[in-house]
Amino acid sequence: MIRFTIITCTYNAATVVGRTLDSVLSQTYHHVEHLVIDGASRDATMQLVRAYEKESEEEETDHELVIVSEPDSGLYDAMNKGIGMAKGDYIVFLNAGDVFPSPDTLELIAGSVGDGEALPGVLYGDTDIVDKSGRFLRHRRLQPPREGLSWRSFRHGMLVCHQAFYARADLAKRNLYDLSYRYSADVDWCIRVMKDAGESIKYVGMVVVNYLEGGLTTKNHRRSLVERFQVMRHHYGLPVTLWMHFTFVFRAIFKK
Repeated sequence: MIRFTIITCTYNAATVVGRTLDSVLSQTYHHVEHLVIDGASRDATMQLVRAYEKESEEEETDHELVIVSEPDSGLYDAMNKGIGMAKGDYIVFLNAGDVFPSPDTLELIAGSVGDGEALPGVLYGDTDIVDKSGRFLRHRRLQPPREGLSWRSFRHGMLVCHQAFYARADLAKRNLYDLSYRYSADVDWCIRVMKDAGESIKYVGMVVVNYLEGGLTTKNHRRSLVERFQVMRHHYGLPVTLWMHFTFVFRAIFKK
C-alpha cells in the first residue's frame, strides 16, 4: 500500500492551523505519516498541535504523527527538514490553512495508481481556492494539463499548485529546496523533481487540495515575481524566459 507523508510547516499559525489538522485527522486512508514542523511559534499554534496529538491518540487512528518545534531559517528550511524525516512513498506539503477537499481524498489518490503499476515519480491534481471559513472562491486560474505534464510545462507558469504536487520520496530527497530563494523555491523544486521523474508523471483526475487564499507568495508578490524570473532563466534560458514574460504581459493587457 502507498504511504503518504504529509508535511505541515507552521509559524504563528494559530488562526488557521486547526482546519488543516482536522482535515488530516479526518482522512479515511490509513497509511499516513503526518509531520508537523513548527518554527518555534510564539502564539497558540503548539497548543492546537498538542490538542491534535491527543485527539489522534484518543481516536486511535493509524496515522503516525511526528511533531517538531524549534527555530529554523524560514519556510523552505522547514520543508527540507520535513523531507529529511519523511518515511512515506510520496511527500506532499499541506501548510497551515490548506485542507483536503474530502475525507477520502488520499484514498482516491492512492487508488489512481493501478495495481502492479510502478509508482510514478509525480502525482498531481487540481486546486480550488477557498477563504478562511472554507468557502469556495474559485478554481485556480492556472490549470494543469490532463496529460503530458513535464518540467518544460512550467515555462508557462506554475501550472500545478505546490500543495497539489505529490513527489515520490526518493526524488524529493535528491532534490531539496534551494534556500537561496526566499519566495519561489517551490517553483524551482517542482521543476527539478519533474526533471528527475522524466515521463513518470501522472494526473489523478480530481481536485486534491483547497488552497487558502493569501499565502507567503501572495503577500510578497513583487519579490516572488523577481525570483520566478530568476528560476525560469536558470531552467529555460534567457530568450525563452523573456519571450514568455512578454506573452504574460500581452495577455494581461489584452484581458483588460
